[in-house]
Amino acid sequence: MTSAAEQRAPAGEPAAGAGQPAAVMNGVRHAVPPAPMVWPGAPTPLGARFRVGPDGVTGTNFALWAGGAERVRVCLFDEHGRETQIRLTELTHEIWHGFVPGVMPGQRYGYRVDGRWDPWTGARWNPAKLLLDPYARAVDGEFSLPPEVYGHVRDWPEQHVADTVRDDRDSAPYVPKGVVVDDDDDWEDDRRPKTPWADSVLYELHVRGFTKLHPGIPEELRGTYAGLAHPAALEHLTGLGVTAVELLPVHQFAHEDHLLRRGLRNYWGYNSIGYFAPHAGYAASGTTGQQVGEFKRMVRALHAAGIEVILDVVYNHTAEAGELGPTLSLKGIDNRGYYRLQGDARRYADYTGCGNTLHVVQPQVLRLITDSLRYWVTEMGVDGFRFDLAAALARSMHDVDMLSPFLAVIAQDPVLRRVKLIAEPWDIGSGGYQVGAFPPLWTEWNDRYRNAVRDFWRHALPDVREMGYRLSGSSDLYAWGGRRPYASVNFVTAHDGFTLRDLVSYQRKHNEANGEDNRDGTDDNRSWNCGAEGETADQEVRALRRRQLRNLLTTLLLSTGVPMLVAGDELGRTQGGNNNAYCQDNEVSWLDWSLLEQPGWRALADLTSRLIALRHRHPVLHRRAFFSGRAHSADGLRDLAWFTPRGTEMTEADWYAPAATLGMYLSGRDIPGRDERGAPVVDDSFLAVLHAGEGPTAFVLPGTPWAERYEVLVDTSREDQAEPPGTVHQAGTEITVPGRCVLLLRVIS
Repeated sequence: MTSAAEQRAPAGEPAAGAGQPAAVMNGVRHAVPPAPMVWPGAPTPLGARFRVGPDGVTGTNFALWAGGAERVRVCLFDEHGRETQIRLTELTHEIWHGFVPGVMPGQRYGYRVDGRWDPWTGARWNPAKLLLDPYARAVDGEFSLPPEVYGHVRDWPEQHVADTVRDDRDSAPYVPKGVVVDDDDDWEDDRRPKTPWADSVLYELHVRGFTKLHPGIPEELRGTYAGLAHPAALEHLTGLGVTAVELLPVHQFAHEDHLLRRGLRNYWGYNSIGYFAPHAGYAASGTTGQQVGEFKRMVRALHAAGIEVILDVVYNHTAEAGELGPTLSLKGIDNRGYYRLQGDARRYADYTGCGNTLHVVQPQVLRLITDSLRYWVTEMGVDGFRFDLAAALARSMHDVDMLSPFLAVIAQDPVLRRVKLIAEPWDIGSGGYQVGAFPPLWTEWNDRYRNAVRDFWRHALPDVREMGYRLSGSSDLYAWGGRRPYASVNFVTAHDGFTLRDLVSYQRKHNEANGEDNRDGTDDNRSWNCGAEGETADQEVRALRRRQLRNLLTTLLLSTGVPMLVAGDELGRTQGGNNNAYCQDNEVSWLDWSLLEQPGWRALADLTSRLIALRHRHPVLHRRAFFSGRAHSADGLRDLAWFTPRGTEMTEADWYAPAATLGMYLSGRDIPGRDERGAPVVDDSFLAVLHAGEGPTAFVLPGTPWAERYEVLVDTSREDQAEPPGTVHQAGTEITVPGRCVLLLRVIS
């Protein structure tokens, strides 16, 4: 009697890797020409690199780290899908390598890796499965998930051991192939914007969703890198005044099986399988290497417009999921070397909620990630990265460790330490919430800012202490180790959750279209529907919602730190209450540009651009150092002061008392630091009054030494925001602040 591990699925058609290489076309088995010669080549760099070899012969060097493997074959595919296998016989430090003369750019390829099949010890080698090169620079073909792409037998009668039964069917016809790419771009004509962190305004967007419905972009370019590089797209970005786009994942990704079975697709892209390859589905020019050049041209166009490119990267897990997931790449190259496994090595340690977690402590995994990061900076031109579930990368053997190998390598790398680094500072594992804990060089998504601002404007904060910290740069989280206010990436919305319009239109999520019975997505939305759930014809409710949008955007863009907007929030984009639209590659997620034709939403976009311009003009609104709160001159005026509606400075008791109104005074006279020529930085001073109460309230404008007069620049109670109100008030007078409103006043001495 054999064990489950020794059992095999009925092989059916022999795998192409067994015996003489062959291909099956239309049910007919064809012999494949003998494999070309292979020279020893070199173990570095990893991947498939086209180059000139010995005696001036051109070809491609293949190098694959596959620790513990017993045999590696590179598999070349012609335009008809016929496979030619070449065995790599050179082995240097667990890297299998060889130079194949005559293999040119555009060649499609993959690997077959032999080794033990023993899932109980984590060994899952299966030569019947064609594997994507982890270093592939381009990927051609769609990922589908028929049974053949799984290393185990999915429908094994005893499901509790199904993952231990090897499936010997060939997966090559069903998986995409890597593509050899010629890297010959020196970027001499590119000029990076190099925007300082303190001056940055981020704009999170989806390449496909941002461009798919844009009427000014030619139809054949919509949904693509070329579409984002089009002047019509650039015009909107530059008109807003954002300094960087933060692109949702553009690494090659795959769709999950449960989505494909429901007729859906992964839209966001947080399911990476190729860390060097631009996602082929976003290319207008082709997928046999053309996507690389198209991506580079997009980056150049954005740079020329003064806009940096930041990539949202997913190095914490891959699309291979857990033990019941497909075998697409790393799982078949060296499962134990690439993934964190439990004590029972059949099972994966899952700190990500996606089935697996990359084992970043392992040198070869760390090398894969850092090689990928450097590639995107040096050869693809990007300016920084936002790391999805960054706490999972910062784990040592188990716990999150701010001295972990990953963070240490980044800190000393001469390329990576110079680019923008943004952490999503949590994962789902024990001790995974690490907001405020990442070391200098890093900025962080600050969800405490998001929660405080949402709660303030729905009038749900018990007092204003939290709001004071968040408006002034979150010094309680980041004023250590030399960190600055721009360590806090402030946001009210992100791709994950309600859009800004939905935040003020829905009390609860409406994710039925995802096919998960509305179980997916968070229930902690901190939203307020303003009196009606969803779309309504009630004009008072609609006017209140637009006012709340103005309040939220104004608060975000006046706060100290780095603001991040989500594409479409400035247009009033809605997802119909779906707060987890990760699988909605349709009008639910795509930007509706027709909103700009509606006066109410056009006014919101105009206000957003005016606030960003105001922020850029005034250093006091994007400080490079934390406020001290102390007086620096005899008149007692401080760089930051807080006021009650009575016009008096807040006391300790005021901070702890229930309140709906907060006055924040920012002094432009006491900005630390000097400009590029060494001169002191001096700016206007401002008073911001935030009132979340339903009805109007009286507010006494602070007198001497704070100001003599105040000019109103922004009043969010007004529908028309095309021009500032221009009203001037004497200091010491009592004004009426409308209900649910932000007033921004400029100090006139």
